Amino acid sequence: MCNDVKGEQTVPDEINQKLRALPAVDAVMQDAAAGLLAAAHGHAATVAAVRQAIERLRSAIVAGESTGNGECDPTAIAAAARGMLENAARPNLKRVVNATGIVLHTGLGRATMPDAAREALSVAAGCCNVQMELATGKRGRREEVVRGLLQELTGAEDVLLVNNNAGATMLVLRALAQGREVIISRGELIEIGGSFRLPDIMSESGVIMREVGTTNKTHLRDYESAIGPNTGLIMKAHQSNFKIVGFTRETGIAEIAEVGRKHGIPVVDDLGCGAMVGLEQYGLPHEMTVRESLEAGSDIVLFSTDKLIGGPQGGLIAGRKALIGRIKSHPLYRVLRVCKLTLAALEATLRLFRAPDLLAKNHPVYTMLAKTPVDIEMQARELAEQVRKARPDWKVSVDKTVSYLGGGSLPAEELPSFAVSITSPKQSAEAIAKALRLAAVPVIPRVSNDAVLLDLRTVLQDEMALVVKAAKEAGQD
Repeated sequence: MCNDVKGEQTVPDEINQKLRALPAVDAVMQDAAAGLLAAAHGHAATVAAVRQAIERLRSAIVAGESTGNGECDPTAIAAAARGMLENAARPNLKRVVNATGIVLHTGLGRATMPDAAREALSVAAGCCNVQMELATGKRGRREEVVRGLLQELTGAEDVLLVNNNAGATMLVLRALAQGREVIISRGELIEIGGSFRLPDIMSESGVIMREVGTTNKTHLRDYESAIGPNTGLIMKAHQSNFKIVGFTRETGIAEIAEVGRKHGIPVVDDLGCGAMVGLEQYGLPHEMTVRESLEAGSDIVLFSTDKLIGGPQGGLIAGRKALIGRIKSHPLYRVLRVCKLTLAALEATLRLFRAPDLLAKNHPVYTMLAKTPVDIEMQARELAEQVRKARPDWKVSVDKTVSYLGGGSLPAEELPSFAVSITSPKQSAEAIAKALRLAAVPVIPRVSNDAVLLDLRTVLQDEMALVVKAAKEAGQD
């Protein structure tokens, strides 16, 4: 740019000449290439992309970043618009390969749903009998799709499904204890991902939180001494993604339930991850199942459907029929109702728990948990050999590592695993990890000690080729 005598900037003649060569939007739209774009993406979207391409070229010419030679041709501008349209048409949610070693990775959508759930989603995407009894043609209840299954699997008198477990918590509190006190241990006033704080949920639910005990110890007498004429519920909450160790005491749900029965106060157990089967068979400590909590005396049990159940996101409320009836009649239930896709995927997932001995074969979450260190090492060595062939410029080895269940489940428990470790003299670990994430099918590793780690516990056998393909693409221009 130049300054005139008044100090104002003027555009050099050469740049003005290039700017005058820019075609009008209508002129570009007359080009055959633009016509093809309009047929594929729609007229309005194509016009907007062409206008944006011209404006970008105009800015580049003024900034001296473009010569304008050939770029002002309508066909060239249409080509630039095509790139914008194709980029806009790509979905934001992509399939990725979870190589983090975290089985229930919140950032990756938690559980990998089983094939049965995916097939059910494709069926439910069209018209389906979500609220119709086919035998009579009359209107039905959508919760009936999963109600019988859940009663069978948990032993609950009745169940209710909403769209997430935080919503389930709020609904139960509002329906059963609004304006009254809810007794809860101070050590269970949790905050988990996304700034979900149980005290905030209680406040928004209109209940009066009554903390008992201390952070590390809560005795049965603490619950009993807090009971008064305004007590509406006693609540127990899973500590989720943290664990207190050392000088601690936690009162069990059976003891709390006995106190509740003695005083006629409902007891709510928020299990969080919602185990349906024992985890000991997968090398993990026992996590109380939904059935066990109900058998121990809980009146209501709350749990998520996208963690240890491994289905779509949802919150389940299981327990006594009379209490479920009160909860179902609350107006907030309608606000939290799930869609047909959630019902379809959840039903298909729950059916797998009828045969718990086959979960490792049919359910990806349990396939990952069932892998032995020997299995994982063999898979890691197979992948390492393929990656070495694909990328001879990388240093590739197989190292011991540890995996985690994730999803707020058993945060202190490590699962022995093996990872393919990648380093390069030409690329930093962060650069390699980024390149893998930007592959056609992104691979999500973790970085530790300046190395990229591909933890094979969470990589399924049919994903191995995708990892090799991503390795070939990584860093390639």
